[in-house]
Amino acid sequence: MPTTDYLKIPRDRIGVLIGTNGETKEKIEKITKTQLDIDGEEGTVAISPTEEMDDPLGVWKTNHIVKAVSRGFNPDMALKLNEDDVYLEIIKLTLYVGKSKKALARQKGRIIGKDGKTRELIINMAEVDMAVYGKTVSFIGDLENVMVAKEAVEMILNGSRHKSVYSFLEAKQNDRKMKEFKSVVGIEDDKIEFRDDLDD
Repeated sequence: MPTTDYLKIPRDRIGVLIGTNGETKEKIEKITKTQLDIDGEEGTVAISPTEEMDDPLGVWKTNHIVKAVSRGFNPDMALKLNEDDVYLEIIKLTLYVGKSKKALARQKGRIIGKDGKTRELIINMAEVDMAVYGKTVSFIGDLENVMVAKEAVEMILNGSRHKSVYSFLEAKQNDRKMKEFKSVVGIEDDKIEFRDDLDD
């Protein structure tokens, strides 16, 4: 039987995790078949399996759901992590910008973009959910998509221009559409060839 997991979450996210009259906490417990013991004073959450829990990864998944809420996601987005092929990835901005509050604010501004444009583009083109909270940027989604979104944000953090980041996202989106098209029409990846002599 899986053991109890403990994690700390920011105090300002405790209320979100509990929800109005405990509704969110109950919903998470019901879906994951786990029990959450939340200490609002300490900002700690203990996740225990219940007898009904039939998923051996139940506690581990719930840990990620709680972690996602603590990183700024709304609980409904976080609950997607109860599915087997949905992943959470967290980028710690301090690893890229150091401890300077000014540098942190500047890079968060670049990741979000004017009127939230960059953040929206990453979400739409990589097909992920994304949260920018505190000193972290986090993603929820299919593993491949999450890695694309992570790479786009790392490009921004490493000083790439937004234009280059958008081009990268567009290329990845086109790759994904091509893959989907091939799987729909039943063509194996290496069987499709584009003729490059048609422009001659």
